[in-house]
Amino acid sequence: MDSDISESEMEEYQVKTYEELNNGIKRVRTSNDAFTCPYCPKKRKGDYQYKELLQHASGIGNGNSAKRTVRDKANHQGLTKYLEANMGADAGGSSEPVAKTKDDTLAAIGNGNSGEITARDNENHQGLTKDLEANMWVDAGGSSEPVAKTEDDTLADCDREEMFVWPWIGIVVNIPTERKDGRYVGQSGSKLRDQFIKRGFNPTRVHPLWNFRGHSGTAVVEFNKDWSGFSNAMSFEKAYEADHHGKRDWKLFMNNGPSDLYGWVARADDYNSNGIIGEHLKKIGDLRTISDLMDEEHRKTNKLVSNLTNIIEVKNRHLEEIKGKFSETAETMEKLMTEKDKLHHSYNEEIKKIQMSARDHFLRIFNDHEKLKSQVESHKHELDERGKQLEMREAKNETERKKLSEDIEKNALRNSSLQLASIEQIKADENVLKLAEEQKRKKEDLHKRIILLEKQLDAKQALELEIEQMKGSLNVMKHMGDDDLEVLQKVDGMHSMLREKESELESLESLNQHLIVKERKSNDELQDARKELINGLRDVSKGGKIGVKRMGELDNKPFHEAMLKRYKDEEAADDRATELCSLWEEYLRDPEWHPFKVVIVNDKPQEMINEEDEKLKGVREELGEDVYLAVKAALAEINDYNPSGRYIVSELWNYDEGRKATLKEGSRFLLDKYKAAQLKRGIGGRF
Repeated sequence: MDSDISESEMEEYQVKTYEELNNGIKRVRTSNDAFTCPYCPKKRKGDYQYKELLQHASGIGNGNSAKRTVRDKANHQGLTKYLEANMGADAGGSSEPVAKTKDDTLAAIGNGNSGEITARDNENHQGLTKDLEANMWVDAGGSSEPVAKTEDDTLADCDREEMFVWPWIGIVVNIPTERKDGRYVGQSGSKLRDQFIKRGFNPTRVHPLWNFRGHSGTAVVEFNKDWSGFSNAMSFEKAYEADHHGKRDWKLFMNNGPSDLYGWVARADDYNSNGIIGEHLKKIGDLRTISDLMDEEHRKTNKLVSNLTNIIEVKNRHLEEIKGKFSETAETMEKLMTEKDKLHHSYNEEIKKIQMSARDHFLRIFNDHEKLKSQVESHKHELDERGKQLEMREAKNETERKKLSEDIEKNALRNSSLQLASIEQIKADENVLKLAEEQKRKKEDLHKRIILLEKQLDAKQALELEIEQMKGSLNVMKHMGDDDLEVLQKVDGMHSMLREKESELESLESLNQHLIVKERKSNDELQDARKELINGLRDVSKGGKIGVKRMGELDNKPFHEAMLKRYKDEEAADDRATELCSLWEEYLRDPEWHPFKVVIVNDKPQEMINEEDEKLKGVREELGEDVYLAVKAALAEINDYNPSGRYIVSELWNYDEGRKATLKEGSRFLLDKYKAAQLKRGIGGRF
């Protein structure tokens, strides 16, 4: 089965399909009044009427069905173009399409296999033939003026200076809508298009217009850009006017009239309107008059005919030159053939003489060879006997030498590998042991410093209290009187004790500051040790109790499971899940998105995830509860560990208890790994 094509190749493939049908490679007509679709071989065959087949091809070619591939749409678009261009005027007649021009010169050049015409010429003439067939009719009596296919009574009844929206656009209003889930919904464009096709209007597409409330109850109907499309558009407008549902009736009744549809062809007032219709018309088209379009088509046709005439003249001159060269070449070839025959005859005579001489020489050589052969046979027999004896000796020596060499190489290779592996293992074991011992020692030093610091702090506080008491006693004694000698002596003694205590306090302050600095340095060293332990356990501890967890990383498994439920194709589901994961990772890193709220828990403010956030509600409704919980978990982790930077942080994690692991647990886990490796290496060494 051929692989599908991309959207960008759709137009090219449509042209290829049109050329296959036009050249008769694939047939459409099965009898005078019966047609078949060559691109739907498993469905109805030979039982379509012309209009039914045209409706079938147009519906698939312009439809939006997910069941149809891009190749199917391109094939049916080419079939639609072929039916409109070749079968419209002869649907009930001959089984072969009727030529549109009297002169078949262009088709002969474009579709011929002559060696005198280049591949580029074939392509140019095929495109020119297709353009002439699709856009012009030439009078059977030989008229050279091109006439538009639909330039009939429809154009005669219209004002050719009136401004229309081009490409031809119809407007349908008053489409029934209903409110669902807070938005208005209405009939789809494909259903409306099918209804219009059944009525014979043949639109290419019907596009409902939506706004922030949902379906606006309005749609635009797109027709083909050619004159047949204009004829269909005017038939569409006249049909609604005949039912009193045209533009004038809509302006009279608006919302007070019947609930049926109203329709008309878009003109300048619709294009210049300020509503949703005017905005859409400005995006997809512009204002043109029929006269302008006819003049433009006439200019293109004249230019095309002029180019065609020039091309034919150039090709005729080129053909005459080729004929002259062919005559000269034929004469030269005839002379060469005569000379070739003469040379061939003389060559045969010479070969006969050489063969006779070679035969005589061969007989002489054969006789000499027989004599030498008998002598060689005798020498050969002797050499064979000697050779056999030597081979037996060499074979024995060679076998032993090869075996010894192979054993030496194997032993050398094995010893080298074992030596390298042993060296690497010893280095790794020493590094792991050093790291574990260093972390254990630093932790013990830190505990000792913390205990000493606490003791010094208690002593400092007791000393400060004693100093304050002494100051109070000193003040009391000062007020007791200056005449009491005993009191004065006590005051002096207390002054000296106070100075000693203050000096002791200053020493404690200095010691306390020194211990604080050491504590901070120890904390920094412990943090560095924790970072080193995290880096060392990234690959070592996969699947173990203690490991490294990336806090704030989004779990992509729920996204893949959600997409597998939507898409049958596993590859498409994986691609879509990857896109959604990337999008939500960008949301998580966005500092402007802050889906949190502050609540009071036990008289304390606490930050929690706001479940009413629009993005969180949207992901829960669209992708399900599992995806919502994965996003919520990533948000909580990134808010706990890095709320300002909003990027992923690696953390030492206890997977069995679901919490942050201590430095002691990490060191113990690393030592257990080391001991297990040592034990394994010791067991392997014994074997």
